[in-house]
Amino acid sequence: MTDDPIKILVVEDEMIIGAKVSMFLTELGYEVTGIIPRAEEALLQLSENKPDIALLDIQLKGNMDGIALAKVLHQEYQIPVIFLTANSDDVTFNRAKEAKPYAFLAKPFKKLDLQRALELTISLMANQQPRTEQKGQSPGEETPYILRDRIFVRNKDRMVKILFEDIYYIEAERNYCRIFTSTKEYLLTMPMKSLEDQLPVTLFQRIHRSYIVNLTQVDEVDENAVFIGEKSLPLSKSLREEFMMRIRTV
Repeated sequence: MTDDPIKILVVEDEMIIGAKVSMFLTELGYEVTGIIPRAEEALLQLSENKPDIALLDIQLKGNMDGIALAKVLHQEYQIPVIFLTANSDDVTFNRAKEAKPYAFLAKPFKKLDLQRALELTISLMANQQPRTEQKGQSPGEETPYILRDRIFVRNKDRMVKILFEDIYYIEAERNYCRIFTSTKEYLLTMPMKSLEDQLPVTLFQRIHRSYIVNLTQVDEVDENAVFIGEKSLPLSKSLREEFMMRIRTV
């Protein structure tokens, strides 16, 4: 798939709560990889289906509680964690902070609380990447969340992830830009130059004032055009030499 729902693992030993959280996540457009009651079972599942984010109840039964599990997810798998808790005493909170969670959700919580916590987490994930510094962003511009190998964008009322390798090209449209994959397109309310400054230079190259291409998706090149599948994109004379040098190194 060229774009995927963000994958969420729920570790919650109260199955009624786990089912409710799963329902909220599905309604928000996320993919639930599992509702697991114990930390040990959650670790076993990681080898089969690694999530993008984990929602963990702090008070879990078994040898590992949610805090111990979060430390493993953070240190060994680099999976961001959001804690779900009905216990807010100082001792538990201070222990939980050591696991470096991205957010806390106090039970009971509403769907909007969950949505905001997840979007905050995605934003923090992006901000930890060296390439995500915003350069002169104007008021009203959309902020895509860009990581090392993917971009998170809003599609209608949900966030989706697009792997860089699956992007075909990007087209400028006044103060907007469109990202094209093999099956879909996404409209971002930001100038293409703002997005270009954050893209990995190893993959993307501007070929025209209105187009950036993924070098690995280029099928053919002639004097004045670049072909990606059946799409012909204009190739500027001023950018042709640089583009030809780049395409030889891919």
